[in-house]
Amino acid sequence: MALLQPKKLLPTSTAGSLPKPSWLAEPEKLWSPWKLEGQELLDAKQDALRLSLHEQQQAGIDIVSDGEQTRQHFVTTFIEHLEGVDFNQRETVKIRDRYEASVPSVVGEVSRQKPVFVEDAKFLRSLTDQPIKWALPGPMTMIDTLYDGHYKSREKLAWEFAKILNQEARELEAVGVDIIQFDEPAFNVFFDEVNDWGVATLERALEGLKCETAVHICYGYGIKANTDWKKTLGSEWRQYEEAFPKLQKSKIDIVSLECHNSRVPMDLIELIRGKKVMVGAIDVASNQIETAEEVANTLRKALQFVDADKLYPSTNCGMAPLGRQVARGKLNALSAGAEIIRQELSR
Repeated sequence: MALLQPKKLLPTSTAGSLPKPSWLAEPEKLWSPWKLEGQELLDAKQDALRLSLHEQQQAGIDIVSDGEQTRQHFVTTFIEHLEGVDFNQRETVKIRDRYEASVPSVVGEVSRQKPVFVEDAKFLRSLTDQPIKWALPGPMTMIDTLYDGHYKSREKLAWEFAKILNQEARELEAVGVDIIQFDEPAFNVFFDEVNDWGVATLERALEGLKCETAVHICYGYGIKANTDWKKTLGSEWRQYEEAFPKLQKSKIDIVSLECHNSRVPMDLIELIRGKKVMVGAIDVASNQIETAEEVANTLRKALQFVDADKLYPSTNCGMAPLGRQVARGKLNALSAGAEIIRQELSR
């Protein structure tokens, strides 16, 4: 396992997905179908993972990931591998109270018969000595991406998923993953549930892990349903105020959040004082490539509320819907901006 205290201050990382090469899936599209099948697809996914790692390394990203190259979607690909969910029996539901989608149905007891991402993680681990981060969907975000005709209780289903996620997380840790991140965009929407059982199910998912753990809470990919929703949120986005106090008391090590070009008041980070903070300094809802100075400026603001040794510069969310050139430019800006701040701190 790589040393987890990255040698450098302000280790950079990405929140999740990176664009897929056009020979693997249609670019700049969520849920894009694969262009290959069988062994060719397996080989192509590994090639894409290699390429994604190389692009992160070229850009100087410190904590690397798989760029989610082997999965179609950050939630459904995990669910596809579970028993008890029928992908042919689909229902239309509202996801995160924002947009309608045709989703699979829970038809029986959910369980995990075999590892989902463990082989992919082992492959990534074999390619690099850098710290690696692996993202899994969080329990609440999983239930929000399904129609439940079996448990008929969001909470019950969340606890079942938390157990399954914990099995997967323990095996990911065993093959050398340094940080396991749970993606919980649903935490920005269902505040009562977050307080009643959302954080508790998240803690169940990370039970017994010795590696570092992170939760990523954002305002979503740069797709129209999300950007339209953001326009309704007013001049200040204070959603984090609901979950942060509870997360501050939780066992989670790192909280990953959206900052750059958002209306999130930076002082909300004070509510998670003591935690490591992955600060989103790259806007994923725009093709405009940030300058290093813009990134540095976001980090400077964050440093008023988080100690330098706990600040991890990152992206606001995944970059799957962006063009590869744009994503590459944004990764370079993230590294360059972090370097500006390192220099300032060393003076």
